[in-house]
Amino acid sequence: MSLGTVYATPEEAKRINAIAAFAGVSVDVKEPKAGTLVTPTFEDKDGFVVFGAGAVGRYIASLAPNSTLLGSDAKDAAVVDQWVALVDSQVVQHSEFVIGLVTGTIVPYSKPIQQYGVEHLTAALTTIEAALVTRTFLATERITLADIALASALQRAFSLTVDASLRSKLPNTLRHFNTIVNQPSLKSVFGETTFAEKAAAYSPPKKEKKEEAPKAEKAPKAEKAPKKKEAEEDDDEPLVPAEPKAKNPLDDLPKSSLNLEDWKRAYSNKDTRGAGGSLEWLYENFDKEGYSLWRVDFKYNNELTQTFMSSNQIGGFFNRLEASRKYLFGSVGVLGETNNSIITGALIVRGQEIQPVVDCAPDWESYSYEKLDLSNEEQKKFFEGALAWDLEIDGKKWVDGKNFK
Repeated sequence: MSLGTVYATPEEAKRINAIAAFAGVSVDVKEPKAGTLVTPTFEDKDGFVVFGAGAVGRYIASLAPNSTLLGSDAKDAAVVDQWVALVDSQVVQHSEFVIGLVTGTIVPYSKPIQQYGVEHLTAALTTIEAALVTRTFLATERITLADIALASALQRAFSLTVDASLRSKLPNTLRHFNTIVNQPSLKSVFGETTFAEKAAAYSPPKKEKKEEAPKAEKAPKAEKAPKKKEAEEDDDEPLVPAEPKAKNPLDDLPKSSLNLEDWKRAYSNKDTRGAGGSLEWLYENFDKEGYSLWRVDFKYNNELTQTFMSSNQIGGFFNRLEASRKYLFGSVGVLGETNNSIITGALIVRGQEIQPVVDCAPDWESYSYEKLDLSNEEQKKFFEGALAWDLEIDGKKWVDGKNFK
């Protein structure tokens, strides 16, 4: 007997069907109703409704007799919920975002935004990989909702966004995936998996060729028309000349001995601290007349909740600074813990003023800026900690960060 009806997309339906199959219960799955805002949505014969992949999966599992899907106690359940949340907020969200971006089904394509999504997807998978080094399953010693949620997310990601190169770095995650999808009760639900050799890439639309007008038949030669007067010839010219592209005033600054691209390469390829490190390189090559150093702080830290969401916020801010890429380097991070964190970091900017470099980002005024002086030991310590990602302020330690390079 069916527990009720689940309205879901094909990708969502696979996960719900797998949970039901493993739990030994039955649900009917239908396409979402017109106007449904959130899927999947579960509805039983008594009119009870619950929506969202995590909530629907948990409810179905709770109705199953002798199910191990939720763990054996409150602690197990919390760990299951933890991994389900990570799968949904990081693996599914970023994989689907990248898919939508390269296929043109969401916002217009942008390479930096795609890179942002791929970086976050890779970071989530790296976290999962580390957890599975010493474990067969994610949350307990038996299969739970977390394992099925991950397998369903990975099957789609492996076919589109996680290519052979990235999979080679995730041997334990791949082992876990194969273990779940080949369970006797789940094999028919998951079916065969297509593994992408190369991740899906954006293909710009081809320009339509203009059809050539059929050639007109030759008309008999006419007498030469008198030459147009200059006034008449001027009528063919555009009345308003095209506006020249606005020049960035930063380009008029005196030439600097510091090449910012060389610094970015040094930072990427060297250890930050120590002999021969990128900080040593910077101090040897820094041009204090052509560049300035700044501390940046988010003004509304009391509004921050989850640290991964704060990290996403930094990524969004950096994306909106794209127009200033040739004038700016940044290292900004999240310090602290959930519901008790701050966003802070350091910037290297062209010139001596901050506004001309950052005001291309609409939210630049949500941050405060303070010029740093390396002769001040406290400010130098802050600057080096921000670049080395080991900055600590008032007991709050660096937990995640982004670089603008």
